[in-house]
Amino acid sequence: MGEFDLIERFFKRPVQRAALGVGDDCALLQPAPGMQLAVSSDMLVEGRHFLSTVDPRALGHKALAVNLSDLAACGAKPLAFTLALALPAADAAWLEPFSQGLLALADAHGCELVGGDTTRGPLNICITVFGEVPRGLALLRSGAQAGDDIYVSGTVGDARLALEVFRGHLAMPQEVFTQARARMEQPTPRVALGQALRGVATAAVDVSDGLLGDLGHVLKASSLGARIEAPAALGLMGCADAPLSPAQRLEFALAGGDDYELVFTAPPSARGRVKGAVAQAQVQVTRIGSTTAAPGVQVVDAQGQPLDQRFGSFDHFG
Repeated sequence: MGEFDLIERFFKRPVQRAALGVGDDCALLQPAPGMQLAVSSDMLVEGRHFLSTVDPRALGHKALAVNLSDLAACGAKPLAFTLALALPAADAAWLEPFSQGLLALADAHGCELVGGDTTRGPLNICITVFGEVPRGLALLRSGAQAGDDIYVSGTVGDARLALEVFRGHLAMPQEVFTQARARMEQPTPRVALGQALRGVATAAVDVSDGLLGDLGHVLKASSLGARIEAPAALGLMGCADAPLSPAQRLEFALAGGDDYELVFTAPPSARGRVKGAVAQAQVQVTRIGSTTAAPGVQVVDAQGQPLDQRFGSFDHFG
């Protein structure tokens, strides 16, 4: 099977919203009047971002989900995406479920595949996604204010739990591992929540490298610090039955990574509006602390005393 046969068989589809899709040298997109174009790229490399044993259908889902999560963090509505794919071989038995997982998530969010590239090489998936957001309403990292509440959507820490089981560092009951693995391999991009938070949240970022690490990007861009309440953070993991110590549970929740949830800030006066946005998006959120004028991040216990525990985050070159 040649390159163009591969594209024709697995990835070429008629577009519904884009002006021009797969088949020409460029795709053509037309954002609606008054909209700005939001663009993001993510690369997934075998052995670095996913295991060779991953189900290709789940990998197709995750490859797009991590990009849709970036749009969610900006408050953007998905429009289209391109796919650059390096493959060791044009294996139809792998490409069929991969494309199905990829395109099922794309269809769920009205995001069209409009172009890309394929080549032979070590397995590497690079997606560029395009979205639109009303002018002036994009959620940025730089808008947080001192005293804002800090919220996290969904659950975090479960993907780290699955990774530690894969590494052989932990043993878990099968049902716990199955739940954690699903969160690691098929994350849910919070696209609806991101759009519902336009005009409500002051800043947002998606959690890819660890909650505190990614929150740190918001704090740096906004010249702020933060105070995180450990009791609230301890409840962030979805795998409640995992036999972990409180210290491990806190480490996984705050520094685990690969969760693709949203962490966002909003003033206390907007708590009612946050509640409304959450109800509209039908996703849980947890308030875990607040921003501070003083720099640095403190994680405090129920009595407000700083914890000695240290938390890191993922670094591609660390």
